Order: sequence, then structure tokens, then C-alpha cells
Amino acid sequence: MTDWPGDAVPAPAADDSGQLPPRSRGVIALLEENCTVCMLCARECPDWCIYIESHKEPVPGSAHGRRVRNVLDRFAIDFSLCMYCGICIEACPYDALFWSPEFSYAGTSIAALTHERGRLREWMWEVPLPPDPEPGRG
Repeated sequence: MTDWPGDAVPAPAADDSGQLPPRSRGVIALLEENCTVCMLCARECPDWCIYIESHKEPVPGSAHGRRVRNVLDRFAIDFSLCMYCGICIEACPYDALFWSPEFSYAGTSIAALTHERGRLREWMWEVPLPPDPEPGRG
């Protein structure tokens, strides 16, 4: 059997600092307080790797409890299925999902790659600030 040119593992670059380039895709982070449980991210996901569970509860102060709101019970992403396309982030109208540069989240089994909302929330602190839309203007 012969070795194919693509089988070789490239050596790391001399200036490899372990840092990802700006705006690189690592994992998807969740800003839980922005999530309204609209389910758009889960519906638009081509891999169906987002799991959301919720319940309804009355809005305090509403007349006779007629107004209800969705309360998030579970938000999980199965990164063993995710293809990192970012459609969920683009589909979210409430800015609850972001790209985080975190890249060391591997698990020892397939089940360990499903991360719940607590872990997704931890990655939120790694999300870089958006670039200034008008640099140089003060």
C-alpha cells in the first residue's frame, strides 16, 4: 500500500501561538437571557442538532393570567452532528447565539459532545466584541 500525499500530517508553524484568528468559528455560545424560545434556530438547523424544551408560564401583572411567555427549560447542541454552518446564529432574531473561539471542548464519547445550556453559557464569555462599524469616527 502506498502513502498518499494527503495522508501526511503537516508540522505546526513556527509562530503557532495556539490562538485562533479573529472571527474564527469555534463553538456556538448561548446568551440565555436573550433567548425567547422561538425555536427558529432549531427549525433552521439542517442537521437538527439543537434541542430545545420549554414551558409556558403566566406573565406577572397580566389581567387574569391571559398573557403567557415561554420559559427555557433545556437548550442543548449536539456537536457530534453540528456541521458548524452558522445558520442557527444567523436565524436567531434576538441575538442569543454567537460564535465563540473556544476550540478545546472534545469529549471522550459521542454523548459527551452534547453540551447543555450551562456549558454553552460558559463559552459566551469568550465571544469577542463586534468590530467597530465605523472605525475612525468619534
